[in-house]
Amino acid sequence: MTARPDDAPEEAIPGSYTLDSKLSGALGGRTAQALERAFGYLTVGDLLAHYPRRYALRGELTALASLPLDENVTLVAEVIEVRVREMRQRRGSIVEAKISDGTGVLTLTFFNQRWRENDLRPGRRGIFAGKVGDYRGNRQLAHPDYELFDDAVPTEIGDAAAKRWAEAPIAIYPATSTLASWQLAKSIGLLLDGLGRVDDPLPGSVRENRGLLGHRQALERVHRPERESDWKAARRTLRFTEAFVLQSELLRRRAALRARHALARRPVAGGLLERFDAALPFTLTGDQEQVGAEIAHDLGEPVPMNRLVQGEVGSGKTVVALRAMLAVADSGGQSALLAPTEVLAAQHLRSIVKMLGPELSAELIPTLLTGQLPTAERKKALLRAAAGQSRLVVGTHALLGDTVTFAELGLVVVDEQHRFGVEQREALRLKGAEPPHVLVLTATPIPRTVAMTVFGDLDVSTIAELPAGRAGIESQVVPLAIRPAWRPRVWERLAEEVALGRQGFVVCPAIESKVVEDDGEDVPGDAAESAGPVASVASVLAELEAHPRFAELRIAPLHGRMSADEKDRTMRAFAAGELDVLVSTTVIEVGVDVPNASVMVVADADRFGVSQLHQLRGRVGRGSVPGLCLLVTGAPPNSLALQRVEAVAATLDGFELARVDLELRQEGDVLGANQSGGRSSLKLLRVVRDGEVIAEARAEAAAILDDDPTLAGHPALAAALRRRLDEESSGYLSKG
Repeated sequence: MTARPDDAPEEAIPGSYTLDSKLSGALGGRTAQALERAFGYLTVGDLLAHYPRRYALRGELTALASLPLDENVTLVAEVIEVRVREMRQRRGSIVEAKISDGTGVLTLTFFNQRWRENDLRPGRRGIFAGKVGDYRGNRQLAHPDYELFDDAVPTEIGDAAAKRWAEAPIAIYPATSTLASWQLAKSIGLLLDGLGRVDDPLPGSVRENRGLLGHRQALERVHRPERESDWKAARRTLRFTEAFVLQSELLRRRAALRARHALARRPVAGGLLERFDAALPFTLTGDQEQVGAEIAHDLGEPVPMNRLVQGEVGSGKTVVALRAMLAVADSGGQSALLAPTEVLAAQHLRSIVKMLGPELSAELIPTLLTGQLPTAERKKALLRAAAGQSRLVVGTHALLGDTVTFAELGLVVVDEQHRFGVEQREALRLKGAEPPHVLVLTATPIPRTVAMTVFGDLDVSTIAELPAGRAGIESQVVPLAIRPAWRPRVWERLAEEVALGRQGFVVCPAIESKVVEDDGEDVPGDAAESAGPVASVASVLAELEAHPRFAELRIAPLHGRMSADEKDRTMRAFAAGELDVLVSTTVIEVGVDVPNASVMVVADADRFGVSQLHQLRGRVGRGSVPGLCLLVTGAPPNSLALQRVEAVAATLDGFELARVDLELRQEGDVLGANQSGGRSSLKLLRVVRDGEVIAEARAEAAAILDDDPTLAGHPALAAALRRRLDEESSGYLSKG
């Protein structure tokens, strides 16, 4: 059996622990260390919030045919056969036990543990845990952990009690290879036995009006239910409590932000913004005007703006942001635009200079600041920012450096926030003597952003209307695992577009066959489902150059290993029509604007995230030429990877794709630093599913805080906030 923490006391004295008690004191040092290594838990409250992921019944069996390979599983099954055989190549024996759900069969294998033969008798049922492997085409668990149910309930406890025992749900917990579900259940049961009084974070009136359980009762029933209705009522209570606690903190945070003072930034008559608007060669869309008015209102208030602008790819977010920067410049302030890549930062600067025109550019002196600038140019850029000579600074992570200072930073614009962590955005915001206003631009909100939006922590504006003259984009999945003969047609289609005088992108996840471009975006966990080597810039470039249809075409690579000058020269040549096809990594993911580009081929599309695919697709169809995006994938039929790519192809709606992303990648740490994926900080809440619960909890929390902003009369809620928000998360709350 797996190594198990066994230093926990056999029983606990009632009233021994509170939610804040250390696990080391309650369960013993080895057990506490195992829990901290596995889950990061330190206190009794931490472990009691490790809720079961599902419930099984003693008479229930698990569908063995659906078990995934190479994953740790916990299942309920019945032993149907046990046999012992001697090993051929060396001394020793193997115990093989077959377990079944009534339809499928799974083999348990134990080496040199003959005593298992007597333990695992046919007909016995239990819970089995281990990693699913494959041996000669048969599913197996090698050296699994298990706990067998008692053969029978002692008759002296009575028929009614026996019925309750047989029907009581068994909690199945999220487990690890070293901590099995029933080991967690044992520790949690010990804590519940010793737990003293638990003050309820929910005010009594809220709990009673909604028919919810007390917090102590909910913890007992979620972990040790006697019937199905017990755990359902408990989860309903704990889900609402979680939403209520989170909303209380988010509302307090919002109030604290609005209590800070910022300089109001209003345009002046005949000033920079008015002159810019008068010279615009196009008419703003209705959405652009509406969002511009919302931003102008926020900038005109003496409190920091914290607004997210969600705009579909190509909807004109940049011009909206530029108008905000001009309003700040009118009031004597500076703006900093933070872009995720040097290619995009340089393109932003060129676009801004072009939109401003020579006269306004001469007054604002837009300046580029990136890590690969030559030393002399970097010094000039730093001096312009520090002296206030440049009122509009565009840059990458280089803007966050200690040597970068501003005379009067009034506005921070973050382009594509999913490429920046919370700390990075805060580092730029702290460069203002007064808190600057913050404007975040995104075409696809990442899960964390959508979570914060649903939680009501950001002011959100949406630009859904595309500027006149945009031809739109058609997306097509090319499933090579199902239709391998379609691959040649991909290159034919690309060649046909170029023959019409248009241009195309081919995007690959790697630079060379073994070098994946590190662009800060997590590779989806299901990416390994694709067969074969990863498509690379080097291999695709060689393939195209050898293809008869591309022999006379102008093809060039673009990737992160190239110098800033090389990347800039290549991008300029492509924008000027001097190149036909660009074979690139995701350095062209956001903001690159080449109206003549009509086709985008994404190789190994399943190896990119949802937001990446949406952004990449947005590089075509930006002018009067219709856009075509071919999402090429080798993901197997019915796999999660293929479903994700198909979901991207099915819609151009950024919020809908963010919802898909939420379901696939989780919300991230809603109150902390994680952007997405990993272990969600949410326990029972799910943003996609529980929007109504969140809204109701927010209304209840707002009513409490309106009457008692310091929570002096609600000590249990204040204590719950302290437990929920450790020191690290509390620090991040001021940075979001």
